[in-house]
Amino acid sequence: MNGRIVFAVGMLMAVYTAHALSTQVEIDSGVIRGVESGGVAAFKGVPYAGPPTGENRWRAPQPVEHWSGVRDCTEYGPSVPQPGYPEGSFYQRPAEPQDEAGCLNLNVWTAAGDASERRAVMVWIHGGALTRGSGRIDTYDGTNLARKGVVLVTINYRLGPLGFLAHPELTAESGHNASGAYGVLDQIAALEWVKRNITKFGGDPSRVTIFGESAGSWSVCALQATPLAKGLFHRAIGESGGVFSPQGYLKETRYGQKSGEDNGLAFAEALGAETLDDLRSVPVDQIIAKSENGYQWRPTVDGYVFPKEVYEIFANGEQNNVPVIVGSNADEGTSLLGDRHPKTVSAYESLAKQQFGDLAELALETYPAKSDDEVRGAYMALFRDQAFTWNMRTWARLMDTVPAPAYQYFFSHVPPRADREKWGAYHAAEIAYAFDNLEHTNLESTDVDRKLADQISDYWVNFANTGNPNGEGLPEWPEFKVESESFMEFGDQPRVGAHLLQRECDFFDIRFSAQRKSGGDTD
Repeated sequence: MNGRIVFAVGMLMAVYTAHALSTQVEIDSGVIRGVESGGVAAFKGVPYAGPPTGENRWRAPQPVEHWSGVRDCTEYGPSVPQPGYPEGSFYQRPAEPQDEAGCLNLNVWTAAGDASERRAVMVWIHGGALTRGSGRIDTYDGTNLARKGVVLVTINYRLGPLGFLAHPELTAESGHNASGAYGVLDQIAALEWVKRNITKFGGDPSRVTIFGESAGSWSVCALQATPLAKGLFHRAIGESGGVFSPQGYLKETRYGQKSGEDNGLAFAEALGAETLDDLRSVPVDQIIAKSENGYQWRPTVDGYVFPKEVYEIFANGEQNNVPVIVGSNADEGTSLLGDRHPKTVSAYESLAKQQFGDLAELALETYPAKSDDEVRGAYMALFRDQAFTWNMRTWARLMDTVPAPAYQYFFSHVPPRADREKWGAYHAAEIAYAFDNLEHTNLESTDVDRKLADQISDYWVNFANTGNPNGEGLPEWPEFKVESESFMEFGDQPRVGAHLLQRECDFFDIRFSAQRKSGGDTD
């Protein structure tokens, strides 16, 4: 072989060896082995906390016990025990392996050449109404975002009653006079794991972005509010979910919401558990089987994780001062409500009076339906704005209380489903675009879809890197300012708008302000 060719091949091999991805990494609890494919190393099912079982059920997450040898982390770990989606649900999917003892695990994807790199980190918090979901869903695969230069982490956290059961005895034993936010404490523990270990994967612990959708976005909002997460992340992205409507309390009935402890006492009674020991001895499948009988599984104002309502924390400028991207979708209600909406004008008007009391007339002026054919659209718009658009505008507006900037978006692109006219830009439609993971969907993607996914994921990665989503080759995304309320609309292509659904969101300002002042419902 020609000497020059031998030399050149040798140099290439040396470069490749110097930057080869390591699939064996030593973290603070032991050595783990992942798998490499296409230049991206993945480590799956990595425990970030000990088993939340036995006496540790309904306690703060405990440290992982150190192991010897090499732990195989080439396959996803088990999900948190949870009920399946109802038959026929838009979000129904095959059952995943579940295990209470091993559920507190996370997954890491990295294309870093070695541990000396300091790539921005993105930590995904899944949705599912705080009762369902996991970090192992195909749409959340971190390969493509890792190829764009970040270290991507997805996590599990305790759900439903396992994550959000409050109870007087749990409050008494806690040491903080609080209970019921174990799922949030799990998220904090996962971020603490990232802070301790992410450099081993080429990540930068000083550039951590938390992002999530639906209940994952509620969680991002909650983490920005709680003082317990201070310093654990440096940017936040909320997709369709905020915690700004009047909030439940641990020990008090407010806004017509049963207290967290009363909810927990009722649940314990339904399980036939008279003491905390009884509760901890109930098999997990029985807990899950009873969990959907009208109980509320949300964190409350407890004086510890949440010293005040999230709205008040933000209004006072006491939230974690980090840049945010926040936004929602044009047709959030189609997949969440399905056919569960009033069918006639009279039924719609009756529901408005029941829900809004003295504000019903204003609600019907804001969301009018003059014929039965218009009822579905009016009700879907009302639901969308009450649950999502208003929360995201409020989040962006309340960032005016701190120096960090906010960027708002509105996802209106209709994914190319066969039944696209029925669903529109449905709840969670943007996720595959943000992850640049259209290949993990059943969509018949077009060039328009692929370009939009490339653009949105670029915005997200740029934001993770710098706190600003803008970058070369992308349409300019202006900051949200209270006076102009600029937002980026992600339709078939990005375009800038202003004052998104202003009249509609203004109605809910009136609605929730009246509810706060009355301490209860407006009727």
